[in-house]
Amino acid sequence: MGLSVCRTWAFYDGEEGLQTEAGHYSEDVFRALDYAIVEARRHGVRLLLSLVNNLPAFGGKGQYVEWARNAGADLGSSNDSFFSDSTVRHYYKHHIKTVLTRVNSLSGVAYRDEPAIFAWELINEPRCQSDLSGDTLQSWIEEMAAYAKSLDQKHLLTVGFEGFYGQSSPEKVEKNPGDWANNLGSDFIRHSKIDLIDFTSVHVYPDIWIPNFSNMEKKKFAEKWVASHIEDASNVLHKPVLFTEFGVSDQTDGYDAKHRVEVTDIVYDKIFESAKERGAGAGALVWQFLVEGVDRFHDEFTIIPWREPNFYKAIVEQSCKLYNLSDIYNPTHPTCINF
Repeated sequence: MGLSVCRTWAFYDGEEGLQTEAGHYSEDVFRALDYAIVEARRHGVRLLLSLVNNLPAFGGKGQYVEWARNAGADLGSSNDSFFSDSTVRHYYKHHIKTVLTRVNSLSGVAYRDEPAIFAWELINEPRCQSDLSGDTLQSWIEEMAAYAKSLDQKHLLTVGFEGFYGQSSPEKVEKNPGDWANNLGSDFIRHSKIDLIDFTSVHVYPDIWIPNFSNMEKKKFAEKWVASHIEDASNVLHKPVLFTEFGVSDQTDGYDAKHRVEVTDIVYDKIFESAKERGAGAGALVWQFLVEGVDRFHDEFTIIPWREPNFYKAIVEQSCKLYNLSDIYNPTHPTCINF
């Protein structure tokens, strides 16, 4: 498909995961990640590796809080203690260090020296509803970004935002998908300005965020959402923006595969317009590609590309259009040779 960056997890917190207990790791699971990195390099793909989940899937921040409670920490009922409690912060820093300094068992290369790694992502979809000012999340990002950079100055660093506007940009909150998105303790503009964050990130999920809207309204929202964040990245943040997740659910009433392709085209067109002008729009990653045989990881956004030929075609066309703009364009690239 001509894709050059793949985003995946460098975490799985819990009994069957990568980090089985706070500070304890499964070597077998780590070796699987070693293999993924080696294979990515062999195929010319670079990896964006996320370090923890805000959500409960694969453990997430709630697992860290549970570990701290079990160790005797006096924490409240909210999993937002992940961002403020000193014990939990220590656990998470230990995870950062363990991953970044890991020496690949297959290649002998430390992750922090690995050319196949494109960037680190601090947390998937951070929210801190216990502090709507955004101060708690701001402090956490600043601390963890500084710690990650102290261990690895070779790779880019991002946060993992959904892109919701907060209190620092009241003129922008009308762009949010609803009033609920104003009250998540996440502030896209303010948090993205942190100097150690090399590029910012945004997600695009009309089916989740505005579920009762028509498909036409969802497409209009996606177009405005992407355009707004590219504008912010260009004119306010002065750093690239990568749309690290976007997707269309196949479980909505009246799902239409054509609508999935149309939303994809809208996102891709905005990225291409920015790329043509050497703008801040740096790319967009579909959530999520899978292959046959891993059904337990499927969700409503899962795509097996070769089963949806029109969607597959949209991916290839975007890849080749961007190759055509880049300094590394090769007209004999196997993906683009017939484009």
